[in-house]
Amino acid sequence: MDIDLDRARALRVLGRGAMGTVFLVADNDAPSPSSSRPGRYALKVFDKRSAKPDADRRARWEMSVLSRLAHPHLPSLLGFTETDDLLAWAVPYCSGGDLNELRYSLPDRVFSPAAIRFYLAEIVSAVADLHAAGLVYRDLKPENVLLRSDGHAVLTDFDLSRQLHHRPSSASSSPPPPLPPAYRGRRSRVTSRSDSRPPQPWSSAAAAQSPSPSPRQHFQSLVRFLMGSDGAAAGLAKRAKSARVSPVSRKPGSFSGGGAAAAGAWGKSYSFVGTEEYVAPEMVRGEGHGFAVDWWAVGVLAYEMAFGRTPFKGQNRKETFRNVLQRELEFPGDTRRRTPELADLISRLLEREPRRRLGYAAGADEIREHPFFAGVAWDMLTEVSRPPYIPPPADDEDLAVAGEGFDVREHFKNLHQPPPPAAKAASEASSDFSSEF
Repeated sequence: MDIDLDRARALRVLGRGAMGTVFLVADNDAPSPSSSRPGRYALKVFDKRSAKPDADRRARWEMSVLSRLAHPHLPSLLGFTETDDLLAWAVPYCSGGDLNELRYSLPDRVFSPAAIRFYLAEIVSAVADLHAAGLVYRDLKPENVLLRSDGHAVLTDFDLSRQLHHRPSSASSSPPPPLPPAYRGRRSRVTSRSDSRPPQPWSSAAAAQSPSPSPRQHFQSLVRFLMGSDGAAAGLAKRAKSARVSPVSRKPGSFSGGGAAAAGAWGKSYSFVGTEEYVAPEMVRGEGHGFAVDWWAVGVLAYEMAFGRTPFKGQNRKETFRNVLQRELEFPGDTRRRTPELADLISRLLEREPRRRLGYAAGADEIREHPFFAGVAWDMLTEVSRPPYIPPPADDEDLAVAGEGFDVREHFKNLHQPPPPAAKAASEASSDFSSEF
């Protein structure tokens, strides 16, 4: 699918984040309702002029990941385009919002066990597909679980994901090696930072192969900071305004490790990324992490869906990380008596030692076999499972039919225009008023 920014008409802004702005776009070239070409799609646009360090590489990496995905609960890359100032790529539009919005719309702001089972089954299926391709997701949270118009879940945002490399000589019960690109029917893989293959058209060789920032520039000892000990050095990113932790790499040589986990069939990542309330203990400790960090995040998500809060949240980032490392998992009231299977699932997913965590030894199969998922038809999730929530029809259909909307390129051009003198004076006056009173 060709993306022409000169013709693309954005109906509204769906969201803004560290990796750009997402627009709902009407495709004026869609020939007919029976065509496979979508009439509307989500267009993620990365503005190179206002980019943060490493953002260009992350944007191109997300596009490369999307180009490989072919799963009902994962998005696919519909098309992409690039100009001197903008990098844009299209994915299917999910009109149902996200799990966080849905939870806040509920009377008690919590999901029933049946609804938790439904959404977790689809999320586990999606994460398992990523792991089968050697990808660790590292950004699971309610805001990144979108709902399609039919109510089924789709994961989003893959700029923090990482390719782990398979070690065929090691004996391990980890997930199988990545499927070859030809089997998936998708384009060839593009380079990541540790890959030497030629880049794809959307890839910048310099961006894809640029060295990671020095850990000395970004980290202090997290274990000493949190626990006051003289243990091995870990890292903590500079404080940011958002709860999302910026991706910074650690060098494996800085940490001591060994045993079966260090010699497993898959490599490890030493980056420190994610959302602080969902970060796994091994990532906080800086000992290297693999697929098990995603299963920890599934446990945190299940807890938040069931009780309306995450299990280790503190008053600040320091306290949150300390809780992740030290605080015992607690369940409200008589949860263990009322929903023992759910409590057991969460407890086993939130095991601090990754080698004892549910999903470490046999991947998603361990989780699928847990009693909480008894009766789930894993091979037919979208066919036989009725979603607990069906989104109402979107309000944007009339706009698309009427040909309304705004120009995407003009939107970013206006952002870089200096404000008119009158508006600037008014802004300064408003600023003075606010600071004085």
